[in-house]
Amino acid sequence: MSSVGSSHPSAPKIMSNATAKAPTKPRKNDLAFLRNIGIIAHIDAGKTTVTERILFYTGRSRNIGEVHDGQATMDHLDEERERGITITSAATTCSWGKYTINIIDTPGHVDFTAEVERSLRVLDGAVAVFDGVAGVEAQSETVWRQADKYEVPRIAFVNKLDRTGASFNFCLESMRTRLGVHPVPIMLPIGLEADYLGNIDLITMKAKYFGEGDDDTAFTERDIPDELKDAANQARHEMIEAACMVDDNLLERFLEDETKISSEEITDALRMGTVQRKLLVVLCGAALRNKGVQATLDGICDFLPSPLDQPPVTGQDKVGEPAVRSCDVDEPFAALAFKTVFDPNGDLTFIRVYSGTGAAGDQFLNTRTGKKERLGRLYRMHAASREPIDACKAGDIVAAVGLKNTNTGDTIADGNNPITLESLDFPDTVISMSIEPKSKGDRDKLSQTLSVLAKEDPTFRAWTDEETNETIIAGMGELHLEVLRHRITREFKVDAECGKPRVAYRQTIDQPRERVEGKHVKQTGGHGQFAVVRMNFEALTETQDIEFVDEIKGGSVPREYIPAVGKGVRDASVKGREFPFPFVGIKCSLYDGKSHEVDSSDMAFQSAGRIAFNLAVAGNQVFLEPMMKVEVLCPEDNLGDVIGDLNSRRANIDEISDRVNLKVITGLVPIAETFNYSSKLRSLTAGRGTYSMEPNGYAPVPKSVRENIVKEIEEMRKAQKS
Repeated sequence: MSSVGSSHPSAPKIMSNATAKAPTKPRKNDLAFLRNIGIIAHIDAGKTTVTERILFYTGRSRNIGEVHDGQATMDHLDEERERGITITSAATTCSWGKYTINIIDTPGHVDFTAEVERSLRVLDGAVAVFDGVAGVEAQSETVWRQADKYEVPRIAFVNKLDRTGASFNFCLESMRTRLGVHPVPIMLPIGLEADYLGNIDLITMKAKYFGEGDDDTAFTERDIPDELKDAANQARHEMIEAACMVDDNLLERFLEDETKISSEEITDALRMGTVQRKLLVVLCGAALRNKGVQATLDGICDFLPSPLDQPPVTGQDKVGEPAVRSCDVDEPFAALAFKTVFDPNGDLTFIRVYSGTGAAGDQFLNTRTGKKERLGRLYRMHAASREPIDACKAGDIVAAVGLKNTNTGDTIADGNNPITLESLDFPDTVISMSIEPKSKGDRDKLSQTLSVLAKEDPTFRAWTDEETNETIIAGMGELHLEVLRHRITREFKVDAECGKPRVAYRQTIDQPRERVEGKHVKQTGGHGQFAVVRMNFEALTETQDIEFVDEIKGGSVPREYIPAVGKGVRDASVKGREFPFPFVGIKCSLYDGKSHEVDSSDMAFQSAGRIAFNLAVAGNQVFLEPMMKVEVLCPEDNLGDVIGDLNSRRANIDEISDRVNLKVITGLVPIAETFNYSSKLRSLTAGRGTYSMEPNGYAPVPKSVRENIVKEIEEMRKAQKS
């Protein structure tokens, strides 16, 4: 690696392994020197603090914005500054030597996991930040799985090594056990906690001491202290062994004479292993004290991939055949819209350009809608600030004004060479509440506001309850809804009242139902309606989908009507007739039926499918409730009280372990029992307890809880009638 504190001078490394991508050379747009990265981590691990230091050391910001002071550049929303957390992903661009780095700072709270999802979809690499005391935490695992889903190469930064209880080795072990990765430290800390003085660079085998106080702009390079030489030699040996796992040529050199392997060869091999996701390069520091950040910038340039290192993106052409686009300015234009931000002067649409070039004023095709869209003004973003640019090109992440009918997940492409890229999937909402405007004028404003929020946030939903005529808003958690409620009243200035949060329950069937007949026969003069279907229904345990299976043999139901049966089944599953919860996890098999030459139609078979589904589920429902995986940290003195409270919330405790001087409780708890948990935990532990949660599927509702839910539904219906 290059020296800490200097602008990074080296060119991108060329991979030598035969299985790696062919060597690349800088193009006319310097794609080889571009890094599109995200900062990901558990809440409070220090993501935004790391980003703020990166902006300062690259000269992007003149002052360091602190999260705890509400002055962080990347946390630009009022809600973020007040709460001291990141709520929305924010983009910026900076330079480190000859490298350009596009950065997206992502939230750590589970309620805003969609922001992480859509950011990782368009990034080439990521820096995973870990708390030097806590190691891998619950949300660390969540964002790690998201990065795995999109095959994003990562490096790790172990932060907060100056804190009491910090342990670099503990963090490495938690990466192995909880993430299942092969961590490869390229540096070792010199001291810990208050005595954290510097790092040993295992590539150059030099000790680098931080500047005095909080000054990391200068460092002192010395020989490795005698008492750390054995540990450093062992760690370097293990680092080179890991590098040899991905580079056969280096392995031969290693077996001949390990001491003759150069720093450049080690860096090349580690970069190859990072790009291929076979190992995890680990750096360390204390970002709040400005320690280790410049070395991390070097690591971003040295080890994370450029757009040219990624395989071509795949999609479908206009007839549904596979199509690919290489990251090349000479290819037809293709970009993915991954985020929309409301603006009264024209919404901002964030796009990742995968191929070709586009200039302000150019017209392209939205392949989902089939309509033409025009790139109006183009901007390079710096959090909330905008820098106008004339054009965007392959590899860029920019914001555009003028894409009026483009939503998250849409592809914008050359109309003569269209391609539809893979869109984004987001989890279903798990909590909802009613919202009521206080005046007729506010009603119209509320409707417009909810449309704007739904376009911005794919995990936000709004609808009108047919039974109660209430407007319902739904999201990913209590905090998510609270933030949305504040935005509605503060930002959009809608005077409205909200009801209590409600859990988004689901239903499935308790017992399989066989030979269920759905019959839709009507004769009204002239052409009638005739359709008969016979179906089997069974619960699925591995998926929450409604699975429709065609088992027709012999043509008892004509082929052209079978899709209509499936549509009728799915329509019926959206909302139960007896209880207002959608059905999930049911296999619906059509095996027989009847038709009429004249009176059968798509509409008739849709109705027959709907009737069969309703008959199968009548009196056969099981309520399902969303579950949360919870991790609670508390002092040992409060352990009994915390466990007692969790048990009262119907929690299933899996494990109680130790972490430094705290107890760690992990388990599952229904989301219905988590409301106001933060204030209760603070009360039980005198403010010393902390917790984190993440969604963990659905589980059957106990009988007593089901009875209460049914009672509430009946009371609501009675109140509506009166």
